[in-house]
Amino acid sequence: MVSVKQDLINTAQPYWDAEAEIARRFYKTAQKEDHVFYLRAQLWKELNPVDGFFNGLHRELSKAVDMYPKVGKTIDRHDYLFLLEQLVSEYSHFVLLADILEMVQGRKLSKRDLKQMPEEKKLGDLRRRYVQRGGAIGKAAVGFTEGGGTALFRVGKNLKGDKIKEMTAKAMKIIWKDEKDHYLEQAEIASKLISNKKSLKKMKDAVIDVSLQRVWMRNEMFREPMTAAQIENFISRRQDRLA
Repeated sequence: MVSVKQDLINTAQPYWDAEAEIARRFYKTAQKEDHVFYLRAQLWKELNPVDGFFNGLHRELSKAVDMYPKVGKTIDRHDYLFLLEQLVSEYSHFVLLADILEMVQGRKLSKRDLKQMPEEKKLGDLRRRYVQRGGAIGKAAVGFTEGGGTALFRVGKNLKGDKIKEMTAKAMKIIWKDEKDHYLEQAEIASKLISNKKSLKKMKDAVIDVSLQRVWMRNEMFREPMTAAQIENFISRRQDRLA
């Protein structure tokens, strides 16, 4: 019998596989301007992880400063350390990818280079809605689906070829190592909230909703290497395999 934790992973897996397939197709034919396009969008995501928990690194860093006097009083020092580690991790990922974009563009990065894509905005709005209105299950679903099971980074870390791909592989491997256990940890947290068939369905519906929007976000970011019909067919076939 499949555990609740594995059931949740199986629910999200077809969508994570779709993200990976989109990345593979992109990197196979990507030209210099294509790398610029996606890096600008990905860098915006790194500085603005609007997932209902974090709301942009600048804002979160400001909040962390205000929280410091409360550490050891109303805030546990271990929880505060975990927050700081998350913020440093997010910013380190931004630095790695920003170095690639600067190399590709041949100039220093400017704020104008960062760009939020329409499907990313939809994803952010959807995540916030689940966090703010979905209760504990909605929050857990957002936490579990964040990062798409590291699909992009699993593909990117194995790239070989020119200097752009070599730099990308090095950066993606570091990011993958930082985040590779995230979905497993979050799946464990989410599974503990499931007490009956109704709560399981609510969780899985939220996981599917967010995961599908992630696919549309990733496809747009990578200049649509797959059509909507191809994506839907790909996901359906993966779901059939796991049924």
